[in-house]
Amino acid sequence: MRPNSLIGAVVATAATALLCTAAPSTAAPAAPASADDTACTAPAGPYQRQLEKHLGRPVDGRQSMADCRAIRSFQTAHVRPHADGRADLGTYRTVLVVEATPDPNAAKHCPVESSRVTCVDMDRQLLWVQKGKRVVFGPAPIRTGRDAQETRPGWHSVYWRNRDHVSTIYDNAPMPYAQFFDGGQALHGHPGDLYDGGGSAGCVNLTVDDAAALWDLLAVDDRVYVWGVKPGTAG
Repeated sequence: MRPNSLIGAVVATAATALLCTAAPSTAAPAAPASADDTACTAPAGPYQRQLEKHLGRPVDGRQSMADCRAIRSFQTAHVRPHADGRADLGTYRTVLVVEATPDPNAAKHCPVESSRVTCVDMDRQLLWVQKGKRVVFGPAPIRTGRDAQETRPGWHSVYWRNRDHVSTIYDNAPMPYAQFFDGGQALHGHPGDLYDGGGSAGCVNLTVDDAAALWDLLAVDDRVYVWGVKPGTAG
């Protein structure tokens, strides 16, 4: 081999070696897994099928990892206190609120009046206020009366209001933002768990925040219309 050819071969070999040598990695480290990507181990809940249907999952009543993650994402988006992926009562009640929000009176169970009407739907455990066809409050989740203490259906009117009411019948239980509409039955805030699976003693319980907002909206003589049957009661 001639000298010039030898030099060219050496240069080419060196260039090839440089090209084949891996450069130090400058790529950013992988991002940590999001909550949706982490393991979800909650078992199937009593409202599994309802949550599967709402979330567009296969409706089979069996909890899969994908089901659990989808339910957990829904709970997180709607600020449920236990975002664990289980289809519990509170999550299902939240689904009912979400589904009803575009038009809570689509079934036309609540009469349309020119004045304000507070609509209490015991079937879905929802409350909203409408003036004419316009919804001015809600829908909001509620808890109505248990068996033998059912909230009384029909037309009523707010006749007395007490912002800091305490029950004189039930062990001084707090009833914030109480608005009485029929005998001892009132719309009022419930400081405890609204989704404990039981029922009230006949009142319409709301979260304290919702009861406060309703207090600011209603007045004495405002009308209240109640219909339906609370799930789990004889009606």
